[in-house]
Amino acid sequence: MKITTQGKGIRIGTHLEQKILDKMSKFDKYFGDEGSFNVCIKSEGNFMVSEITMKLDGKYFRAEAKDEEVLNAVDKTIDKLESQIRKQKTKLLNRKKDYPQVASYLEDDSSADFDFEFEDEKKIVKRKSFEIRPMTSEDAILQMEMLGHNFLVYMDQDTESVCVVYKRKDGNYGLIEPEY
Repeated sequence: MKITTQGKGIRIGTHLEQKILDKMSKFDKYFGDEGSFNVCIKSEGNFMVSEITMKLDGKYFRAEAKDEEVLNAVDKTIDKLESQIRKQKTKLLNRKKDYPQVASYLEDDSSADFDFEFEDEKKIVKRKSFEIRPMTSEDAILQMEMLGHNFLVYMDQDTESVCVVYKRKDGNYGLIEPEY
């Protein structure tokens, strides 16, 4: 299992990095060399924000938490990541071929005294189609705001690729550009 730690606006020393690696070691026996984790620690006011992204066979899981203490934030994030995996237990076990390591994690986890029952499986209830017009990212943001949406799919006029702009929780904007 590959774990990368990085700090944004904070220096992660070897002592802190080792504590983070120790906490992440619980995933090691399930994901082995297959999984890679990116742990990002950043400061937001009086809080420390921990963000963990797990990549496994081209699939992603992501969790984020904040606390006044770094290690508490990391613990909360790890708990959220485990909770996400457990919450999707039924779907992941039904798709063992797509998520083999996650399925084995759920099957072998002896501390998993949970059994989620889903009342209604989420499904697509509405479909929309629209014409994609070439525009700049600034034009796409303006269009998104005029529509009152949280995201907008558009064709970038410079790269001629389909992109997505979205409104972030902090009020700024994000841009998703595909790599082919």
